[in-house]
Amino acid sequence: MKVASCLPYLLFFFFFLTTRTVHSLPTFFPRAPQQSLLQSAKDPELPYSTHFFPQQLDHFTFRPNSYNVFHQKYLMNSTFWDRGPVHTAPIFVYTGNEGNIEWFAANTGFMMDIAPRFKALLVFIEHRFYGDSLPFRKKDSESAEELGYLTSTQALADYAVLIRSLKKNLSAEASPVIVFGGSYGGMLAAWFRLKYPHVAIGALASSAPILQFDDITPWSSFYDAVSQDFKDESINCYEVIKGSWDELMAVSAKKNGLVELSKSFKSCKSLHSVYSARDWLWTAFTYTAMVDYPTKANFLMPLPANPIKEMCRIVDGFPRGASKLARAFSAASLYYNYSGTHKCFDIENSTDDHGLSGWNWQACTEMVMPMTCLDECMFPPFTYEYKDFENDCKDKFGVRPRPHWITTEYGGYKINQVLKRYGSNIIFSNGMKDPWSRGGVLKNISSSIIALVTEKGKKLLTLLLFGLTIWTSDLRRKKILNGLENKGIRK
Repeated sequence: MKVASCLPYLLFFFFFLTTRTVHSLPTFFPRAPQQSLLQSAKDPELPYSTHFFPQQLDHFTFRPNSYNVFHQKYLMNSTFWDRGPVHTAPIFVYTGNEGNIEWFAANTGFMMDIAPRFKALLVFIEHRFYGDSLPFRKKDSESAEELGYLTSTQALADYAVLIRSLKKNLSAEASPVIVFGGSYGGMLAAWFRLKYPHVAIGALASSAPILQFDDITPWSSFYDAVSQDFKDESINCYEVIKGSWDELMAVSAKKNGLVELSKSFKSCKSLHSVYSARDWLWTAFTYTAMVDYPTKANFLMPLPANPIKEMCRIVDGFPRGASKLARAFSAASLYYNYSGTHKCFDIENSTDDHGLSGWNWQACTEMVMPMTCLDECMFPPFTYEYKDFENDCKDKFGVRPRPHWITTEYGGYKINQVLKRYGSNIIFSNGMKDPWSRGGVLKNISSSIIALVTEKGKKLLTLLLFGLTIWTSDLRRKKILNGLENKGIRK
């Protein structure tokens, strides 16, 4: 049985990152990987009804084709909402990420948990160009003429139009709206509150790296955090992984080196490039750092509790004299095959059946987040050169990135001063072991723009359905509930 490799350039947190070599290294962005999305489509009986809203293609011009309509999916649960007929209880809206909305609804239990307390209506809105919310029929289109309508500003306008229509049609004009989101969705939630304060009274943005742009956050911060997570667990584990890359390249340089790697990596098919094996390892360690939860989880892949600890236990448990590469491979296999059911790995043949390549476009236009890996990084060091990145985007899509557009459109520089003057009612939630936390808001900005930080917390833990027994989730839930009630949303 095969398991998809989830290589980052076919996944969803990625795009072009220029290095010292001619080979692009993987980068990661808060998205759900393809395998999880494929599994989510089979999730039985989510407690939501499915609806489609006739959405306008372009909210910002008055050209004839701007008025073209596509059908945007949204999910709704009114179980706990007040009976009406005129509603006054709140509406909790999830601002969808780059993937099908069912997956996010299945993995965002916090909203369902608190809905009874606030008698809230729950709404999950799918992001344009993802899932079933496709403005054009051809899912895998890479035409700039069509993808040009895939922007964060268009997505936010979609949410605003849909929310206003719902409130009118459901006799809920008096119902306050709170937007929720995690990762990219968390960024959208925060930006939505800033751009549409008349539509949403507040926002909860979990693991939202809104400061990961330009030079606001050090470019090395993401991989520094990943490396530190492994180093904190075991210095030997960190050093083994750090040293495995040279061994990998040395094996590949030998006669029949790729044949040897194909066998040692248990590849279902013969490898054609050493960089496929490199990216396979890279992805496993990076994603594991992003989902190092204290309980078993299936957010990206089925994983045990504290998977970094388990990976390092594998590395440290090898007998003396074992190669670093063999140890690294065994540790990475935990990520891809914790269930133990796969006999080989499909390392070079991932597909994009759900059209997730839309993120390539977003990363090549506005979501430009430079990354580097310095000497203390446990991955091979690399630098970032914008010109090469720009050329890659031009070759792929025929467009050039706008690297400073996000900070121009939404801000970011001197965020403490700026948001203190004109922002309000945003809760930023971060766990410091999440690699993306270093690009998030980590300190309170005002009495109503609050940063909830847990030193040992992980990505999206406040929004995931792991139950009230998890210590980090308990801590944040109490603070978030108090914050919501203190800002005018009372039970």
